[in-house]
Amino acid sequence: MSDAASVHVGWIGTGVMGAAMCSHLLDAGCEVTVHSRTRAKAADLLARGARWADSPADVAARADVIFSIVGFPADVREVVLGPSGALEGARPGATLVDMTTSEPSLAREIATAAQARRVRALDAPVSGGDVGARAATLSIMVGGEAAVLDDVRPLLERLGRTIVLQGPAGAGQHTKMVNQMLIAANMVGVCEALLYAQRAGLDPLTVIASVGSGAAASWAINQLGPKIASRDFAPGFYVEHFLKDMDIALREGKRMGLALPGLELALHLYREVAALGHGRSGTQALILALERLASAV
Repeated sequence: MSDAASVHVGWIGTGVMGAAMCSHLLDAGCEVTVHSRTRAKAADLLARGARWADSPADVAARADVIFSIVGFPADVREVVLGPSGALEGARPGATLVDMTTSEPSLAREIATAAQARRVRALDAPVSGGDVGARAATLSIMVGGEAAVLDDVRPLLERLGRTIVLQGPAGAGQHTKMVNQMLIAANMVGVCEALLYAQRAGLDPLTVIASVGSGAAASWAINQLGPKIASRDFAPGFYVEHFLKDMDIALREGKRMGLALPGLELALHLYREVAALGHGRSGTQALILALERLASAV
């Protein structure tokens, strides 16, 4: 698969990140067949030459490599393992690459089911949000076999800058849980700090100019800090999806006998954000829950 343009690609899921990611494969000259729950969300891709399929199975029947990036584990199960799912239509020798943040156990189940049909599978969740998806600078965390990753790497290189094999099936998802735990703790710190800056009478953007290049620098403070300051809660990554991720990480942690108090706190605060009606806002909307707590003090 040295020439990405010669590969027939199937793409399932054209949400905030999926549409941008798929567009890079069109730019590479790939023949792309796409399916999304809402056809309108694929309109731009179709206008640029992608072909529509009425089901994930129909996508897979036309593709050498089938990518999926949907919302929740239940969605992954439906579009991959369901009666009209990708595995139902995939040809022997095809490769499934699920880029959804999902459950490690489901990734292992998919790999086993795929193997029984002589189909190869990788779990390959990503980090970098909508910005990374548009810029093709995502970090891609892979679980599966090294030989399979080597074959699809030319395609993944069109989507991300960092591509690392973490281990067997499910390892990519476990690594993404580590990523989400780091983000959760960091977002609490970012929002608390900017709330403090505001109460101290400081200009948040001026503060970010200082702290964003020192020891406290992070992607969140530099990318989402200015959005918090301008009250821009448009989603690069939905709160409701982050809640799903933290729930998975907490369940996995408990299964391994871990106490994760920082994650539990972040999950509690983000549930407050959702209760305020911001489940479909970006994760920077966490500031709203902290402001509500501050008003009660």
